[in-house]
Amino acid sequence: MERVGIGIIGCGNISGAYLKAMASFPILDVRGVADLNYDLAVARAGEFNVSARKIDELFADPKVEIIVNLTIPKAHVAVGLQALDAGKHAYSEKPLGINFEEGKRLAVAAKARGLRIGAAPDTFLGGGHQTARTLVDQGVIGQPVGGIATFMCPGHERWHPNPGFYYEVGGGPMLDMGPYYITDLVNLFGPVAQVAGFAVTPRKERVITSEPRNGEHIPVHVPTHVTGLMAFANGAVVQIGMSFDVAGHKHVPLELYGTEGTLIVPDPNHFGGDVELLRNGGAFELQLPTAPYGDGNYRSIGVADMAHAIRSNRPHRANGDLALHVLEVMEAFHTASESGGTVTIGTQTERPAPLSESLVDGRLAN
Repeated sequence: MERVGIGIIGCGNISGAYLKAMASFPILDVRGVADLNYDLAVARAGEFNVSARKIDELFADPKVEIIVNLTIPKAHVAVGLQALDAGKHAYSEKPLGINFEEGKRLAVAAKARGLRIGAAPDTFLGGGHQTARTLVDQGVIGQPVGGIATFMCPGHERWHPNPGFYYEVGGGPMLDMGPYYITDLVNLFGPVAQVAGFAVTPRKERVITSEPRNGEHIPVHVPTHVTGLMAFANGAVVQIGMSFDVAGHKHVPLELYGTEGTLIVPDPNHFGGDVELLRNGGAFELQLPTAPYGDGNYRSIGVADMAHAIRSNRPHRANGDLALHVLEVMEAFHTASESGGTVTIGTQTERPAPLSESLVDGRLAN
């Protein structure tokens, strides 16, 4: 199968994980990396033996078919629109945009141009989550009833070298970590129908404790503790808690309940991890993996699936409809908190097809 040319814009922390993982997928041909800070692009290019390019060069390169947008959240839609204007498909880091209206602009533009958009997270394609998907699809837990999704920590200023954007508009725990959890839940349970929630900001500034900005104070412009409920179209109701204000907790990341059992799903921020099943009257038992890509960090499998989909003329899984739906759900928690009511979700999306449908000998089709 003919390889698909990839241009990467944004050479920050996450770009290293993408470039390392892209080597696992022969269909991806990295044509170059670019950044507003050209020196940063040069450094990243040298690390992974690829070309450092100017941003305009990537947009103009006829061999680049997909722009992978790894810029900060508030630049996702602007760069995505530039990619579409250049006739490229666009795949971005999460979230799709910093608000629903902005994300919708990108989706409308892509449809008007007959181009594809996609967005992280793609961790739901990992072996742990696809194993859980198989169990749900087989009806092992019975009729889905509910679940609990939890990410809570003291804040990213403990470890990130430049954490300010996590506390700007477009940041916060819901838009930063919520995509992993909500995307995986849509993969497992289908689309969300209604949302209720509360969002609060306990502290108006944070103190960085990581290097090189240790001791610097940064302002907080977004809620940093968000909790609520998601009512899914299949009837399940899932509690969610996303926080940068919790010292520690003992919850598992994702727990699903059905009429016939309970399923422990791995951390949605990772591709693998243990899947545990409790059947009514029994005890939790470890489930053997039934899907690949659970043994490492495959942060670019969504791009690879998109590339195969382009060549095979089929839908890709980490697609724009899914990302826009998740963005609307995340924004709905803040809307519900401000209004004191329940928010009905207007977007529709299909559950992504199980990854097994495009596997050959247990791996993504090449």
